[in-house]
Amino acid sequence: MTQVVTLRIPNAQDRVALAEIELCGELMIAASAAGEERLSPDRIDEVLDVGGVECWTTVPRQGPHRS
Repeated sequence: MTQVVTLRIPNAQDRVALAEIELCGELMIAASAAGEERLSPDRIDEVLDVGGVECWTTVPRQGPHRS
């Protein structure tokens, strides 16, 4: 049986999802190359090319996880 694939024009959600996937990939590459157990918040900001707190428009950085 032949399957037909329909191509569609990417919408805004598609572009956002692809950008998020790319950023996750960059973080995974940085984490695998890191010598320490976890990436520091500053290193994460560097990998994600975050300019500072004023760049956040929707979600602020979370504080340290507490058990």
